[in-house]
Amino acid sequence: MALTPLDTAQSQAVSALVTARRLEQVPVDLQRAELFLEKARRRLDDLGNLTWAESRYNLTYDAAHDVGEALLAAYGYRTTNGPGQHEALGRFLKAVLTTPPGQSGARRFDQMRRSRNQQRYEARSVGEADADVASTAARALYDGAAARGV
Repeated sequence: MALTPLDTAQSQAVSALVTARRLEQVPVDLQRAELFLEKARRRLDDLGNLTWAESRYNLTYDAAHDVGEALLAAYGYRTTNGPGQHEALGRFLKAVLTTPPGQSGARRFDQMRRSRNQQRYEARSVGEADADVASTAARALYDGAAARGV
């Protein structure tokens, strides 16, 4: 794995998340990164087997989350325990994936997270268009992680 180092702005943004106790530094774990990225790829590959938009959306969100976990492991971070872990992951994605192809997915992750929470806790539905947009975002995250060498 030939990981692209974080630039100054990315490092500062990630350091701010550590200072705010949203992330903590841990040893780099490239094996964990590879496993999470493989899970993301398999989830994305499986999307065509699902017919219900909500199932596709949730599988897509899981794939996007897996990409985030892969990036965290590759750079030596994890979210801190407690509420807000998915939000912190989204902030990390925005801090690290600052260029195409991953940037568009990173920008959309928090919206996906909020929509998933509305489905889960408010019984809201997701339509075909939302599932398609989420799928595009998750694929952009996957491609962005791959472009960084994960």
